Amino acid sequence: MVDLTQKTQENVEYMIEAIKTKLRMATGAAMSASAFHVDRYEDILEVYEIVMSKERLSISEVEALAKELGQLRGN
Repeated sequence: MVDLTQKTQENVEYMIEAIKTKLRMATGAAMSASAFHVDRYEDILEVYEIVMSKERLSISEVEALAKELGQLRGN
C-alpha cells in the first residue's frame, strides 16, 4: 500500500497513473505523470480521492476531471 500522506514525486506519479487507469483516458499517453509536480500535491490528492471513491463516472465527470488534471499539470 502506498503512503499518500508523504508529499513525494513518486506519490504524485502513482496517483496520476491510477487516475488515468480508472478514467480509461484515451489521451493518457499524452498526460505524463512526470509532468505533475509535488507542489500541487494536495490538489492532485483531492482529484485522486474523488476518482477512487466512485465506482463509475459519467462522461461529463470524466471530462471535468480531465480538464482539472490539465490545469494541474506543470508547464
